[in-house]
Amino acid sequence: MRKFITAAIITSFFTACSPSEKSDSAEKTVEKTENATESEAVVDNANFEKINTDQALVQTALMAAPAASRAGCKVIGYNMAGEFVTLKEGDNEFICLADDPNKEGFSAACYHKSLEPFMERGRELKAEGKTHQEIFDIREEEAKNGELPLGDPGATLHIYYGQNSMYNPETGEVDGAQYRYVVYMPWATAASTGLPESPVAPNHPWIMNPGTHRAHIMISPLANQPK
Repeated sequence: MRKFITAAIITSFFTACSPSEKSDSAEKTVEKTENATESEAVVDNANFEKINTDQALVQTALMAAPAASRAGCKVIGYNMAGEFVTLKEGDNEFICLADDPNKEGFSAACYHKSLEPFMERGRELKAEGKTHQEIFDIREEEAKNGELPLGDPGATLHIYYGQNSMYNPETGEVDGAQYRYVVYMPWATAASTGLPESPVAPNHPWIMNPGTHRAHIMISPLANQPK
């Protein structure tokens, strides 16, 4: 079983809000992320198994999506062989990014399909060895030049993450995992939205990266101040 780690909140996914490295989520999940604190969520059913099959990757990835939409979601990500593939075809508005089995902890994400060009670009740049800041700067320039679609305003990213990689095969729940939500609002600011630029209370919305291509409303389970 992989060691427990402190989950990092999405940085570049969107590397994707970039579905930590485990969370670029929200975003260095793909940006999975941006400095999450320890998960306090507890799953009652203790019938957990290690996530060690492609089926388990799909099942746990779908937990990031709204329950009513899970059956129609497309699921992409690294399979157990280490290949980035489509793990499940889908026909609705969501794309799920499965947990990377080669990284510690757990982080899956689900985002609106209009965000895929933005997310895919982040993955490409990360694969080239670009840093988080380099990825941000490149996508900022490409977005300003009209070369990079940023998705529909208000498109969402859902991140399901935690320190543990054990799951319940009956329910798909991951031991101790919790949710974080992102609403992309490119170029939005505190002035244009009326939101603060840092969290003021648990589950309180705030705006991150204001005034940039990656401006987004963040709703985190804990009111942690990003570094």
